[in-house]
This record gives sequence, C-alpha cells and structure tokens, in this order.
Amino acid sequence: MRPVLTAALLGTSMLGLPTVAHAQAMSADEAATLRAELAALKSQVQTLEARLDAATGETATATAPAPTPTPTPTVTAKPATDISWKGAPEIKTADGWSFKPRGRAQFDVAGIDAPAGVLGTHGGMATEIRRVFLGVDGKIPGGFSYRVEADFANSAVELTDIYFTYGPGPLSVTVGHIRPFTSLDDMTSDLFTSFTERAAFVQAFGFERRVGLSTQYKGEGFLVQAGVFGDNANDLLNDANNSISGDVRAVWTPKLGKTQLHLGGSAHIRDFNDQSPNARYRARPFVHTTDTRLIDTGNIGATGERGYGLEAAMNSGPFHAAAEGYWQTAKRPGFADPTFFGGYAEVGMVLTSGDSRSYKDGAFDRLKPSKSITDGGIGAIEINARYDYLDLNDNGIVGGRQRTALIGVVWAPIDYIRVIANYGRVKINDAVVATATGDRDYSADVFGLRTQIDF
Repeated sequence: MRPVLTAALLGTSMLGLPTVAHAQAMSADEAATLRAELAALKSQVQTLEARLDAATGETATATAPAPTPTPTPTVTAKPATDISWKGAPEIKTADGWSFKPRGRAQFDVAGIDAPAGVLGTHGGMATEIRRVFLGVDGKIPGGFSYRVEADFANSAVELTDIYFTYGPGPLSVTVGHIRPFTSLDDMTSDLFTSFTERAAFVQAFGFERRVGLSTQYKGEGFLVQAGVFGDNANDLLNDANNSISGDVRAVWTPKLGKTQLHLGGSAHIRDFNDQSPNARYRARPFVHTTDTRLIDTGNIGATGERGYGLEAAMNSGPFHAAAEGYWQTAKRPGFADPTFFGGYAEVGMVLTSGDSRSYKDGAFDRLKPSKSITDGGIGAIEINARYDYLDLNDNGIVGGRQRTALIGVVWAPIDYIRVIANYGRVKINDAVVATATGDRDYSADVFGLRTQIDF
C-alpha cells in the first residue's frame, strides 16, 4: 500500500511544478526552491509511512486470534462398536447388540454298489450340493437373541433355523422353527458329525425342524430341554396338517478330570390330528445321492406315535465314543402297535497331537486344529468307526432291516474347512426292492466324500 500512497502524493505535488519546457529556462533561485519543496515532500511521505506502519501493527495485534493450546492427550473409553472375526465379521456393541452373518456349503460325491436290479446301474457315482445355508444371528440387549437361516441347495429354498430366544440366565425360552429335542446324533450339527450322514433312525423316524415353543434349563453339569411343536414349516402349508407333539430331553454332563461324560434320554409323543392319518418310516442306504429306500414300511394307518431314546457318550483327549438307541411306536387303534428300533455305536480318535473333538451344551462340537495349515501344520485328522442298525419289522409290518458298518476319516485343515471321507458295508434283510433274481436279502457297498466350509 505504501508505494501507492507515495505515488499519489508525488503525483499531486507534481501538479504544482513547472512544466518541462519551463524547467529548461529555470533560474538558479527557482531550482533551489524546487529542491526545497522536494525535500519537504519526502519528509511528509516518510512521516505518513511511519504512521501507516504503526496503525497496521496495532490492527494486526488487535485482530490476531489467541493461540489455541495443544490438547493434553487423554485415555479414551472403549469404542462403542467392536468388530471381530469368527469365520465372518461379528459386530458387537457395548450395550449388548450383536450381528453376524452365517452360512455353510457342503458338496458331496457319493455312490452305492448294489446287486443288479436294485438301483439301475448299481447306483453309480453321483454329485450333490448337499446344503447351502445362509443367514444371520445376533443378540439384543435384555437377554434376547435371534437366528434367521435358510437352505438354498439344489435351486430350492427350505427354511432351517428361524427363532427368537429370551434367556438372560440359565433358563431360556425359544419360539420359532427349530429342532425338537431328540437324540445326541440329531442335536449335533451336521457340520460336526463323524460321517457324511447321521444315524439311519434319525432319518427313518422323521426327526426334523418343526415350528414350536420350547424351554431349556442349563445347570452345572446337567441340561433339561422341553417343547411343544406343530410340524415342519413347509408341511404346515397343507390345511389338513394339524399335528401336535411334545418332546423332552434330559442330559447329565459330569466331568471326571479331563474326561467329559454324557448320559441322557429323550421322549416324544405326537398326535397326527388328521382325518385320514398315516405314518411312514423309511431310510436311504446311508448315502443321500439316491432317493431309493431299500427299507420302507409304506403308509400304515396310525393316529399318532410315541418314542423314547437313550444316549451315552464320552470325550477324553483324542478319544471319543458314543452309543444310542431309539424306539418308535406307531399308534394304530384296532391293531397291535408296531415298535421300530434304531441305534448305533461309535468310537473315534484324533491322530494329530494336541487335538481333540469338542463338546458343548449336550452335543459334539467343532474339531479345531491346534496347528492349522496356515501355521505350518497339517490341521486336525480324526478316524471314526460306527455300527448302525435299523429294524422296521414288528407286529405284522415288514419294512426291512438295515445294518451298516462304517469307517471314516475327517480332516480339518483350518477351523472352518472340513473334508470327510467314509466307506460302508450295508446289509439288507426283507428289502422292499428285490434284486434281478428276486432276492430281498443282500449287501451293498457305499462311499461318500464331502467338502464343506462354514462361517
């Protein structure tokens, strides 16, 4: 700004100076006068500049903001939201909310080699997308939790676990589409079973998820579960389906040192409530890739059913063992009630050092490798053997008898990936499907391989 002010003052002063032409004829006195005037003008300019500098400094001092002090670092509270990883992201808040996507995918290759005439080309080898579960689960403040899940395998949608639970303490209440309380093998998730398929009686006696209301009490060393149920969600779309059932299961779970014991029993009673009620009990020859059932009671007139089961298991270090028996009776007014029986006995051992099968809340749980392939190990390897038995013959009903000897290997390279391979020898008596020569007593070989991932 100062150059502009100086130029303005000089320009104003110059208006009073003689022109150039006049300056050429300037006398000595005039020159001296001009020099005096220029000196006075220079002095005025310097005075004005000094005053301008003083005024500018005062304004800057008055308008300059006070320096902001640097805040002292403080210890902050834990973030309100925490994100962890358990096969998938799990979001939790400090006030009790949580949310986690969940899912599983199981891909099977299986086959059965049966006598000619039983399964066409001896069953052959077949592939199957066994399960593709997708869903979410989480918790709500106040002791509430939920799960919504469906199976999308084979271009169809089937509802699986859909429930809402309240239970801030050892007692909880659940409403929704859940598994009734039946047997150890059925209550163990299909993610953690010893073989690709559960025991034959689980399938034959129709153990499946149903819509109902249940309660559970989990104490120190014991578990009691009970519920009232309708039918499977898909079957309830039929107006004629009015069945109602009651199920109860009690399990004693003591620990002796590092050995986990499991002793339990369950009971089931069901009224079909249909105008033309029927019951049917049947099972595949272990593998799921065939729809043919070699033992089958067919439709038998019945108004309901009742069943009860006994279960025992132990888990100690790398060893585990389990055995179950289940009796299912069809109620047939006017006829003798047939009682069918199924059961199994199983032993297994984890071969990798430091690994063991886990157990939780009355069921077997995940096989976790102590040194996964991501840590330079080989994961966890388990071998299992099982004898499975199912008898559908009683009181005039000839559905057949099936006995299966199984051996299998489970490999878990990391926590959430699992490969299962098993071989079985199935012996059938009184089969509903005869061989090409008319024989109804025969044997078959079965093989299954499953690759699965869950999160």
